Amino acid sequence: MIFGLRPVMEAIEAGREINKVLLRKGLEGELYGQLAVMLRRHGIPSQVAPSGKLDRVTRKNHQGVIAFVSPVEYARMEHLVPALFEAGISPFIVACDGITDTGNMGAIARSAECAGANALLLPVRGSAMISADAVKASAGALHHIAVCRTDNLRSTLLFLKNSGLKIVAATEKASVAYHQADLSVPAVLLLGAEDTGISPECLRLADVLVKIPVRGKIASLNVSAAAAVLMFEMSRQAEISRTGRM
Repeated sequence: MIFGLRPVMEAIEAGREINKVLLRKGLEGELYGQLAVMLRRHGIPSQVAPSGKLDRVTRKNHQGVIAFVSPVEYARMEHLVPALFEAGISPFIVACDGITDTGNMGAIARSAECAGANALLLPVRGSAMISADAVKASAGALHHIAVCRTDNLRSTLLFLKNSGLKIVAATEKASVAYHQADLSVPAVLLLGAEDTGISPECLRLADVLVKIPVRGKIASLNVSAAAAVLMFEMSRQAEISRTGRM
């Protein structure tokens, strides 16, 4: 992390990838106003918090500002997808809606990289940060797969849909088992939080709803385990489509 008004502003100007900025409640002044403008311009999420919360993060002189720096560089989805098509690659994107557990996020990234996905799509707010812990949980996969952030997940999904990608939503509300559905790429695999699932506004954009049938007494899989099952089925179908071989 980086703390202090000027150091954080300099980090933003230098193009450092920042996950979030904590701001002390009641912070005022010209420099703070400049920082607020920079945060808005660069789309960096911020959170206003009591001084005690910042003091628990670091006892050093933070001046009311602490920035959490991302260990990965973020890509832009509007640049990535056209580049993939131009390279003759059918895009395979994994979108996470409301997944806040760092371990799950890292495990999803690990499976995505292994299954040949091209990118992870994460909301700026309401999502686990890509931290050192997430990189560790991914076994380093987050350094090998593109990560894209969005201020509005629904709008980005709509962009992908309009770009020719099929939206595949994993939901217990589905009536079709995943192995019976067409999951060939180009496609987006949309995953939701374990407790609330995919948000209704995003679910309405889905072209395909799939579920994983379970035979045990527990009703559902952990989201990262479910993601792995679905991603490798999508990878398998993509390979069949590409080569004609099972």
